[in-house]
Amino acid sequence: MLKKLINLITCCLLSFTVFAQELNTKVKILGTAIPNADKQIFTTMEKAVTDFMNTRKWTTDEFGTNEKIDVNILINLTQKKDEDVYTATLTIQASRPVFNASYTSPTVNFVDRDVVFRYSQFTPLQFDNTRIVGNDAVASNLTAILAYYAYIIIGLDYDSFSPNGGQGYFKKAQYIVNNAPEEGKTLPGWKAVDGNRNRYWLVDQLLSPRFSTVREVWYTLHRKGLDNMYSKPEEAQKEILATISKLHQVNRENPGSMLIQFFFNAKSDEYAKIVAQAPREDRAQYTSMLGQMDVPNLPKYQALNK
Repeated sequence: MLKKLINLITCCLLSFTVFAQELNTKVKILGTAIPNADKQIFTTMEKAVTDFMNTRKWTTDEFGTNEKIDVNILINLTQKKDEDVYTATLTIQASRPVFNASYTSPTVNFVDRDVVFRYSQFTPLQFDNTRIVGNDAVASNLTAILAYYAYIIIGLDYDSFSPNGGQGYFKKAQYIVNNAPEEGKTLPGWKAVDGNRNRYWLVDQLLSPRFSTVREVWYTLHRKGLDNMYSKPEEAQKEILATISKLHQVNRENPGSMLIQFFFNAKSDEYAKIVAQAPREDRAQYTSMLGQMDVPNLPKYQALNK
């Protein structure tokens, strides 16, 4: 009887652990650019990254199975150096469900091209918030990058449900940046001098008062806009269209900012669909502003005026 009780308690604890995690991450590792590679290493790496993202507790809140944040990660290994050191690009996507709809709204769609790390098969991936870099900075770089994006994704998810709800998680991501490896060009992407579109600038702008309007727009777009499209479609559309001029003002004051492009990497299709529902004579004002902010997707917006 006692043994059955212990087993029951253990099962409950295990169920709680599974219930508690925040991310539902699917990972794919591509190593086609590396000749004569042992494909089993990539399979092991894939499982290690998946487990790292999905079994770690990133917040103190409880997440039900249907509340988990869907994440897709593609790590494309581009080169293998000595001692199991890889260079790679990391494509990361995330989404949140929309209220009263089967549709999920993308929140992140980004490619990080500054990924360098050491991976030894069967060596567990480790990460410590209080000590980002251990004896091997190159080895700890992968988990630092993964943890950084986990906090960015969770912060954006929380921001979409409540004003500035993700503040604490953006600060955790910034903490990783501030404690990132001091390896210069060997481990790029962490420093302001590494370029103007990297991990440093993304979280810096998310936390900067200069870009507070972007986070206000993020909340409005999701909670007052997309989440109300089923029950109050006209009101929701107006809320979303009104955010375009607000973003445009931020872009005028901060031309070429990383955060604006990061925003539209995920949201260009949604804005195009909403503008397409507006009367034809009203679309030009919106497509003009969108095209100025989101130059890579200019043809998409121009097509709405035809």
